[in-house]
Amino acid sequence: MATKPKKLKAPAQSYVCQTLEDTQACIKSIGDMQREHMRITADLNDAVARLAQAVAGDLQSLSEGIQQRQAGVQTWCEANREKLCGKGKTANLVTGEVTWRNRPPSIKIRGEEAVIAYLKNEGLTAFIRSKEEVNRDAMLNEKDKAKAIPGITIVSGLEDFSITPFEIETAVEAV
Repeated sequence: MATKPKKLKAPAQSYVCQTLEDTQACIKSIGDMQREHMRITADLNDAVARLAQAVAGDLQSLSEGIQQRQAGVQTWCEANREKLCGKGKTANLVTGEVTWRNRPPSIKIRGEEAVIAYLKNEGLTAFIRSKEEVNRDAMLNEKDKAKAIPGITIVSGLEDFSITPFEIETAVEAV
């Protein structure tokens, strides 16, 4: 027996169109609001860009000053590490703290496909992770078999509703 498509229920509304003309006017209004939203967003982005450009020089200068001072502090602390923290890894310098921490080991791989081929060729499959996952495409191709599997539900017939106001797109061409 064929199942009827399930329709998603619209949430409770405070405004419901009453006529075709009302619906057309409402869609136009949605388009107007979307364009105004985009204009305000563009204005906001323009303002952010102006602010960022206005302070870019100051931020660059401060970043360079911070980097120079950090290098100076590190050089002095490296030279005086034993006096600062003995066998420890942290020194409290009243205005701040300096620490040394060993990073955990990590692996960097260049040419992952070639590395995998080499590992397979050398029988080092313990270094290859394989991921098992359910093949949903195969299940959709054989829905009757898939439905009989515990934990599997075939979801079909759902319907989405969308509104797309008509708009003309224009492009700015480079000269």
